[in-house]
Amino acid sequence: MNHFFFRLAELFTKPVVKRISILVLGFTSTIWFLVRVIPKPSRATYPCMQAAAPLMSGFVIWLLAISGTAMAFKKAGQKWMENRYTAAALLALVGMIALFAAVSNSSQQANASGNALEIWYKPNLPVGEAKGIFPGRVFWGHNPNIASWDGTTGFWWEDRFNDQKETDQLFSRTITGLSNQKNEKKAWEALFRHFNKTKGNSNKGYQAGQKIAIKLNLNNTYKHEDNNEINANPQLVLSLLKSLVKEAGIPEENISVTDPSRFITNNIYNKCHDVYPNVRYIDHNGGDGREKAAFVANAIPYSVDNGKVATGLATCMVEADYLINMALMKGHVSQGVTLCAKNYFGCTSIEDDWRKNAHSAGFSQNKKGLHTYSVYPDYLGHKDLGAKTMLFLIDGIYSNKFVNQVPAFKWKLAPFNNNWPGSLFASQDGVAIDAVVLDFALAEWPDAPDMIYSDYSNNESALAGNPPSGTVYDPERDGTRLTSLGVSEHWNNPQDKRYSRDLKSGNGIELVYQLIQ
Repeated sequence: MNHFFFRLAELFTKPVVKRISILVLGFTSTIWFLVRVIPKPSRATYPCMQAAAPLMSGFVIWLLAISGTAMAFKKAGQKWMENRYTAAALLALVGMIALFAAVSNSSQQANASGNALEIWYKPNLPVGEAKGIFPGRVFWGHNPNIASWDGTTGFWWEDRFNDQKETDQLFSRTITGLSNQKNEKKAWEALFRHFNKTKGNSNKGYQAGQKIAIKLNLNNTYKHEDNNEINANPQLVLSLLKSLVKEAGIPEENISVTDPSRFITNNIYNKCHDVYPNVRYIDHNGGDGREKAAFVANAIPYSVDNGKVATGLATCMVEADYLINMALMKGHVSQGVTLCAKNYFGCTSIEDDWRKNAHSAGFSQNKKGLHTYSVYPDYLGHKDLGAKTMLFLIDGIYSNKFVNQVPAFKWKLAPFNNNWPGSLFASQDGVAIDAVVLDFALAEWPDAPDMIYSDYSNNESALAGNPPSGTVYDPERDGTRLTSLGVSEHWNNPQDKRYSRDLKSGNGIELVYQLIQ
């Protein structure tokens, strides 16, 4: 009997194979949380720490329960050998209770976190109506030599680690590939003409006096001074401006570079202003050569009562004739990822300190898999946001698994092969481009916070006229219901990365890849 109790204790202290991934996540989350928070307790309020906290607490509870189980069974064995059968039975009961707690907590952890490790969707089942000259096309330009930061020296965005000529070439090849044109001038002409024709403004290109606003993602900025967290790539911003001014023929003074909710840091402002001083650089606070963002009150009332979420829109967006949405490829607590649709949140009259901003209905998917209202169709369908966007871009030159912090995750997924992704994605379909980059994130970061059901908002946008949630999407509340905002689909697998148009099996997404060297 003594042997039985000790063998039972040993059995239940061994990790169960199918839960190894959860235990590894719990252990690493605990170490990471302690290393980050002990030196600076205020970090406990950071989104990344809030994401790690449940994994850490679950792991600690599991560890205590398993330890209690082993100890109880060991003591029970000792009491049995001493012929103290009542004490042995009581200790065995304690061990069983502790075991039940461990198994229960492990199951909860698997349901809460392990689901992010599972593929809950079906491949190549497109929904919605594809947009663009080539409907549903997402162009993926990849230059493996464009980013050379070693992860420790200096700042990731410095010129010595990012070749401007290579970045210019990446942008040029991406925009021409998207439009299937021979040069950038013809590419811009095709993009403007298609946009205007689609919007009912006749088959015209860019017209004199029209304004264009570029929305960057500068979420991890706190003042005009530079930092090393993941933000918009300065070289890529300059490549875009070069192309607009030199190739599209747009006067500098008609272009706005902006993140109305954050700061345009010196690494972007100095690089771009030195070359294009007449471009308008607009951020939340202004000063140091930047303009202070102004807002049009109640410009986005949302389709549903959205609590205290800001309803003002940046004046530069409202006054623009065209928008370019330049998002980042990175994870985000509560949504899984932050891509083009989420990037519009920074156009609203929120505070520059994220802790002061309300996130009411629609900013997170339902973790139980229920279809609910999503705020992102409101952004993609609003007349002054998604409806004005003639080009969607996602900067994947560095990327990051989490919403903030220094870029720290090179990619194992082919063709990156343990290197920075060095990629730029472009599309005229704001739903399709988010769907593609989400697939990359799911393949590379399945354990990132809140990845489960992260495609639900995309499906709401694709089916905005008759969405799974049943929401009536009318972001201006003018009585005009949205229709499909694009096409959503998952690829066949992470190795082939093929969508229904690639496979000639449906009218979904077309992913066009080009290696640029």
